[in-house]
Amino acid sequence: MQAQEIITSKNLGESLRQAVAAIEHDRLFVLTDDTTLKLCWSEVCALPCLSEANVISIPPTDENKSLEALTHVWAELQRGGATRHSMLLCLGGGMVTDLGGFAASTFKRGINYINLPTTLLAMVDASVGGKTGINFGGLKNEIGVFNTARCVILDATFLRTLDLRNILSGYAEMLKHGLISNVEDWAELLSFDFERIDYPHLTEMVGKSVLIKQRIVEEDPLERGIRKALNLGHTAGHALESLALGEGRTVLHGYAVAWGLICELYLSAKRLSFPKDKLQQTVRFIKEHYGSFLIDCKEYDRLYELMTHDKKNTAGQINFTLLADIGDIRINQVVSKEEIMDMLDFFRET
Repeated sequence: MQAQEIITSKNLGESLRQAVAAIEHDRLFVLTDDTTLKLCWSEVCALPCLSEANVISIPPTDENKSLEALTHVWAELQRGGATRHSMLLCLGGGMVTDLGGFAASTFKRGINYINLPTTLLAMVDASVGGKTGINFGGLKNEIGVFNTARCVILDATFLRTLDLRNILSGYAEMLKHGLISNVEDWAELLSFDFERIDYPHLTEMVGKSVLIKQRIVEEDPLERGIRKALNLGHTAGHALESLALGEGRTVLHGYAVAWGLICELYLSAKRLSFPKDKLQQTVRFIKEHYGSFLIDCKEYDRLYELMTHDKKNTAGQINFTLLADIGDIRINQVVSKEEIMDMLDFFRET
């Protein structure tokens, strides 16, 4: 898998001009969603490098990270005369960069693509690292490939277009990065003031967060080892997210990850003696900012069944990424059904 260039932009027009010019192409297409089209397209549509771009828009939200939306993108590329030498610019949140990256990776056996993330979640997680895909059969990211964007452009301009819920959604992934990094990063994340957002400071924190992920991805691009550290909070979180999707009460991905962190830090404390004071501080922060996701004990079996589909699993055993302490990562932790039921009890009672 090719190395990924990360551009932290101070001049969006110039960064985008250079990125587009650096990749030879015959036609340029822009994939976005209807919400991003309204909120963010005006920031870039007048740029000369995009003057002849064909715009493809799909409905927003993770419910539309689907085979139907993917087919629509393929059809629009075909209708617009895209060739093997065309290029796709994915402008939007994680749903757009995931689906767009997969569309680019598969159309005519692969065309180049650039990610221009517009949400905090996409900046620190979805757009970086080369994971692409769609949801399928009620499961998150069930179909996809590893294929990095030629470059990712990070520009803080778009952070000001986000409401608090979407900032918090991305921030959950930053919290995860802090937990797998060091105490200083974790403590800084817990002290951020969301009532008076300091956007320059948030931008600095985004840069740190992306570097944590980038270092891990470069060491293990195909997730055979340490890259599984990035799945902290996701085994339980994806199950909660899929349950919510199936019940028609869709939640933002980062909220599900935050709740998944509660579950998996509890397992870490039980299994690996993760410090209880750090567990309590993290749980308190998540409860204060992300609220609760109500589950009934009757849903435990469904949540367990959803966890059996996690891509980290081996030989029918459910594998978690856990922590013995902040930055002390333990991958491939096989957890029994009884332990998972106990974990869900803790989450429900918390």
